[in-house]
Amino acid sequence: MLTSFKEIIDTVRQEGAKRLAIPSVEKRDIALLSMAAGAGLIIPCLLGNGKVIEGMIKKTALKSLDYEIIDQKDRGRALSTAIGLIRANRADMLMQGGHDHQTLMDAVTDEKNGLKKGKLMSHISVFQLPKQKKLIFVTDTFINNGPTLAEKQMILEHAIRFAAIMKIDAPKVAVLAAIEQINLNIPSTLDAAILSKMSERKQFGKAIVEGPIDIDCALSQAAAARKGLQSPVTGNVDIYLAPEIDTGHLLAEALAFFGKLEFAGAIMGTTNPVIMHLPFVSDESMVVEIAIAALMCKKGGDNA
Repeated sequence: MLTSFKEIIDTVRQEGAKRLAIPSVEKRDIALLSMAAGAGLIIPCLLGNGKVIEGMIKKTALKSLDYEIIDQKDRGRALSTAIGLIRANRADMLMQGGHDHQTLMDAVTDEKNGLKKGKLMSHISVFQLPKQKKLIFVTDTFINNGPTLAEKQMILEHAIRFAAIMKIDAPKVAVLAAIEQINLNIPSTLDAAILSKMSERKQFGKAIVEGPIDIDCALSQAAAARKGLQSPVTGNVDIYLAPEIDTGHLLAEALAFFGKLEFAGAIMGTTNPVIMHLPFVSDESMVVEIAIAALMCKKGGDNA
């Protein structure tokens, strides 16, 4: 079981650098790529104006490291070429670069030339808890606005697969809702109960899924006991499955900004890892995201 971001980085460093394609490179990206390449995580493939990129690299640590430049001044073609490199197995993962989120997602999800695999993509926010010496995952925190029960099942399956990549064999899952009781007027409690029952029938393998469960029961065995809830999940959650994106995104932001927890993110449901550059994520956290992506693609790049 990987218990910290340092362990993730050390594991990737031992396994060897992966090739990262980044289209329409901007100046802000160079310092980050220098950090990740210097840590032995990646060999960057930078697409854009070749002369401009050389100038940006000239006075950075990346200058003395392995990298490749592909001169492609057209922004649209730079993005499609980067994806083409991955589809041709000439690169292992894609990073956002100078494109906005929607442009990136539109290219990734293109049915003919994109990287999407399966019916659904999902985003996982990863936090490390130093005192407990463990990682926790919150999903979906960025992509699916109001998932149906079938979509929640796929999001959960993605998270369980991600937990396996993090070497968690039997993850404990809290399917979050406003209350821990089933209420016919609160659809999220019904969805949670169904997913929990599916887990009892071993439809999620070794994962233990509990729901509906509210935050205090998820975090505390004592709180759960007061409410009559007995479960191996309470007080020891690995995966928090949010009912919809408002809850998921706000929970992730609260953990990051109020709780001051270090965090990173990962996208599931693509043939190869895709790394977004969210504006509130520090370069240090982005290095962790790159390491997570490298770990995800170690077995042929299939992280669906």
